Amino acid sequence: MNQYMKSAVYGVAAGDALGCPVQFESRTEVSRHPVTDMRGYGTFNLPEGSWTDDTSLTLAALASIKEKNGIDADDIMRRFCDWMYDGAYTPYGFSYDIGNGTRNAINAYHNGADVYHCGSTAEYNNGNGSLMRIIPVCVWCALNVPDEKEAVKLIDLVSGLTHNTERAKTACGLYGFMVNALIHEGGSLKEKLQKGMDRGVAYYKAADTAELRTYHRLFDLDAFAKTQADRIESSGYVVDAFEAAVWSLITTNSFEEALLKAVNLGDDTDTVAAIAGGLGGLYYGLDAIQQNWLESLKNKELFENLLD
Repeated sequence: MNQYMKSAVYGVAAGDALGCPVQFESRTEVSRHPVTDMRGYGTFNLPEGSWTDDTSLTLAALASIKEKNGIDADDIMRRFCDWMYDGAYTPYGFSYDIGNGTRNAINAYHNGADVYHCGSTAEYNNGNGSLMRIIPVCVWCALNVPDEKEAVKLIDLVSGLTHNTERAKTACGLYGFMVNALIHEGGSLKEKLQKGMDRGVAYYKAADTAELRTYHRLFDLDAFAKTQADRIESSGYVVDAFEAAVWSLITTNSFEEALLKAVNLGDDTDTVAAIAGGLGGLYYGLDAIQQNWLESLKNKELFENLLD
């Protein structure tokens, strides 16, 4: 597996595991005992290095891409079923921390819905459950699909498996443009992310995508970097999570600092850090991820098998 995919996926897993013990804690609660390193137990009462649905679904998508050498939506969805029903792609052989939109979509697919209709288009389904797992698709597209329209179409399809709203799909598409820029463009982290955002904004404006406006704070990252923490939300809402992840990256100077900042925002800690970790892994590289964080990841053999 190429180095970009390794860096991105391990970045997601590191962020997920770092945030897992304090997931759902408020910013005030987290501030009483800030996260400074991997720790265990907490929210799910699991050992240090445990990871959740963010990483499980990322690995399921990765496994499909590796086996099929491309994007096969039905195969990805079958693997999501294997995860939810049979505990595949998990640290301990059972699934946990399953979002409602994801659960409903997998149940719908299991009961006969096709890949274009299993994910809900309802307003309530604007969570971050597809953004958190989309990076393997984004990396694969960045390396294999030079046509922007085709890449966005594939990213939309895989987002829509569980989160089929235009808002969620637009977040995944913009994230994909950022991934592409991190791989192909030069410059600092913020400069690369801005190049990706500029291309994404131009693409969605040309497509007359109404939901683009919900991401307006990310249009100018220099300005957004000046935003105070009390104006950054870190909830499970896709706009909040995307903003919080990007803000954590562009207001710090290392992978470690970015992920700790993301986690200590509180609330949906594991997912915000996972979203940031995927981008941060691509920019800083695998060697920049703390060795003890990587060594602590449970079921490490699964990562090694999928990323060899």
